[in-house]
Amino acid sequence: MIKTKNQYINREISWLMFNDRVLQESADKNVPLLERLRFLGIFSNNLDEFFKVRYATVKRIVLAGKKGKSVLGGEKAKDLLAEITEIVINQQSKSLEIHDEIEKELEAEGIFLIDETEVSESQEEFVKNYFLEKVSPQLMTIVLNDLNKFPLLKDTEAYLAVKMVLNKTKKDHKDKERNEIRFALIEIPKGISRFVVLPPEGDKNYIIILDDLIRYCLDRIFPMFDYESISAHMIKITRDAELDIDNDLSKTFIEKISSSVAGRKISDPVRFVYDKCIAGDTLEFLKKKMQIEDTDSVIPGGRYHNRRDYMDFPSLGRPDLMYEKITPLPVKGLSLEGSLLERIAEKDYLMYAPYHTFSYIIKFLREAALDPKVKSIKITVYRLAKDSQVAASLINAVKNGKQVTMQIELRARFDEQANINYAEELQAEGVKLIFGVPGLKVHSKICLIERKEGDSLKRYGFISTGNFNEATAKIYTDYTLFTADEAVLKEVKIVFDFFETTYKIYKYKHLVISPHYTKSLFIKLIDKEIQSAKLGREAYIKIKMNSFTSYEMVDKLYEASRAGVKIQMIIRGVCCLIPGVEGMSENIEAISIVDKFLEHPRVFIFCNGGDPKIYISSADWMTRNLDNRVEVGTPIYDKDIKQELIDTFEISWSDNVKARIFNQDQNNVYRKNDLPKLRSQFAIYDYYLNKLNAKNTSN
Repeated sequence: MIKTKNQYINREISWLMFNDRVLQESADKNVPLLERLRFLGIFSNNLDEFFKVRYATVKRIVLAGKKGKSVLGGEKAKDLLAEITEIVINQQSKSLEIHDEIEKELEAEGIFLIDETEVSESQEEFVKNYFLEKVSPQLMTIVLNDLNKFPLLKDTEAYLAVKMVLNKTKKDHKDKERNEIRFALIEIPKGISRFVVLPPEGDKNYIIILDDLIRYCLDRIFPMFDYESISAHMIKITRDAELDIDNDLSKTFIEKISSSVAGRKISDPVRFVYDKCIAGDTLEFLKKKMQIEDTDSVIPGGRYHNRRDYMDFPSLGRPDLMYEKITPLPVKGLSLEGSLLERIAEKDYLMYAPYHTFSYIIKFLREAALDPKVKSIKITVYRLAKDSQVAASLINAVKNGKQVTMQIELRARFDEQANINYAEELQAEGVKLIFGVPGLKVHSKICLIERKEGDSLKRYGFISTGNFNEATAKIYTDYTLFTADEAVLKEVKIVFDFFETTYKIYKYKHLVISPHYTKSLFIKLIDKEIQSAKLGREAYIKIKMNSFTSYEMVDKLYEASRAGVKIQMIIRGVCCLIPGVEGMSENIEAISIVDKFLEHPRVFIFCNGGDPKIYISSADWMTRNLDNRVEVGTPIYDKDIKQELIDTFEISWSDNVKARIFNQDQNNVYRKNDLPKLRSQFAIYDYYLNKLNAKNTSN
């Protein structure tokens, strides 16, 4: 049993340990080779967002001269920045080693990543033509020496810092002759794939990274300079992504958010990454011109940055080097043929994407759009797909005379501009838009339709743990409850009423609503388990979430553990709670599962004296979700669905292949035992497949 004086794991450090689990996937030889490259891309992309948001927040505290107890768990912010930088440098170094290992394994598969020094004579013509036709017209190149003002570098975009040593000489202040040096920047174009696939030679595939193709053609970029040597090394900066929303009453909310998003382009840099092989004078020139200060995180890296692009590494016609695509299954008893509403009127159904097809969401909305009896559709939107069928279905509904109301969150991090674009399009089509609640983000995932049946209105709807996004639904696991339960849907309507009359605080008997009731309800449920444990009765809590950072809820689970409540937690990302500590959390176990799909649902199971109470929700136990957002959770009343949620939780809990154990050391050790190997994401698919087969057999 662990003994410790610490009560919490620091949030930022825990997040970095989550990203280390992503990095573990790229090192796992049991993961298909091209998928390992893509996990490297996810690791890099995660790190960019971490610096733009979390690191930037801590840096603001440093600059404000505060300790930031609530954010840092008592650590001084300046010390935390130094610790973060050290961890990131180590992780970056590890990622480079993993990349080199993957590259060797790719070569064994006949896939070769070459640089500018390895272009063969047979490839030369293709590379030069590709540069002239595709790359050169899109290049943004700036010679820096004579500029009065250094150009503004874009957030997380990659640049080649070029140093040219000219043949001509000039005299320095000591009247000594020396070679003149010119510096330039080349912005790596975004409109071209980072990976240029060269013509195959026999059974061998060759890829040159766009950066290296540009290096190969430097002489075609700078023919006007007579240089004796030229070199190019990559750099990038990451800027603070916090939105500063002004208080100009004459501006619409869309205008304010648009202005804030534009402001990110000139926000303060929080990280400067450079190729560690860059010349010292080039590095100092850039740091001086960009005013990179000691408070900024200056990180030496490898030859290539923006490894997030590996998420889109070409498949090269090699499905054997990727995960086998699964065929999403139908929900048992819920056909996509005929009317969904008729079936949902009879009983509740649970969809678990991506194991189940997301088509049920689209079918539900399209049926509502065409049904003459449907009078209105109301929905919340946080993130939509690029070409959203959800949005198209809502526009279709308007064209069919339905009243469509959408609550769209314009402050969805890094999707602000996309949501602004959708808002303008939908508004132009006649969709009634609601732009949030003052001081609160709307993170709930709900939909409600009202249908005239006889002399009354009948309600149908769904409540989900994830976004209504058909793109992410292929890789994010999320539950969606379809229901016609009038008691539940009457309260969903009240949520939409709150969006329009935010000064009213409503009471709910069924739904679990943030910011008013989520925390208090779960505390009551935990207290009931504590009382049961003290009376010697069975008491347990099973939780599945993305992140767990609320110290108040951590303390409440510590209290439950001390009372003897058995607690199992599956937390994908940040976890500030320390399990297994004598006298504090010895009855708490916690694991994280990082695998093929991104674990995204929020599920809460309470023993409740042997009659389990089960909830799904859009809310993690984080301060922002409990106190600063509109979140919606729902109880599960259908006995079959309750059992389904218990079953799928138990399958995840039994994972001994991709589960890592949370502990004080945060060393991401894999859970190992003598039981047969169980990889939960694969086992859950089989669970649903077996349910379907059992149905077919009985028929």
